[in-house]
Amino acid sequence: MTIAVKSCLDVVFRLTDLALNDREYIQPQKLHRLLYLAQAYYAVAYDGHKLMPATFVTDSFGPVEPTVFHVFAYGRPHMIEPHPLSAQASHFLDSIWRRFGVLSADKLTAKVADHPPVALAMAKGINIEITFAEMVAFYTAEAATRKAGSRVDPLEQVVRPRVMRSQSGKPVSVVSWKPKTVPTPKKD
Repeated sequence: MTIAVKSCLDVVFRLTDLALNDREYIQPQKLHRLLYLAQAYYAVAYDGHKLMPATFVTDSFGPVEPTVFHVFAYGRPHMIEPHPLSAQASHFLDSIWRRFGVLSADKLTAKVADHPPVALAMAKGINIEITFAEMVAFYTAEAATRKAGSRVDPLEQVVRPRVMRSQSGKPVSVVSWKPKTVPTPKKD
């Protein structure tokens, strides 16, 4: 399976930098919820692929990524240099920040705690892994359900198309081409 970003620490650096650009200190709980949502929505947007190599487990409030929790326990480590992200990963994280960054840590925690992969794991206790397969299944089904009842693609509410300029200077939205699969006819 292809992973878009080599380390979840690079995703953390990007999200914290986006927060600082908006003159906001990102609370640890908020950071972990954003990481979780980024992983989930990336899988929906990119056919089940992972954004980062991360494992999410439950704590008393919701999902956390234990490695990030440990490394950032005393603030942002200054000895780790972030790796540059691809344009696709940067744009995706910018979209996640624009969509969910305005929410408080408490609102994000409440939102995510109601989602079945988190709720079921939390019902089992602390330090229970929330599997990637459960995340993909729930968020893919949720996007499909919301899309069926709306003219607006729910994924576009999270991951906004990139805006570029045409040859005449007019702004245009750009999305990756995803051809629809056509079922192969059955042979009788």
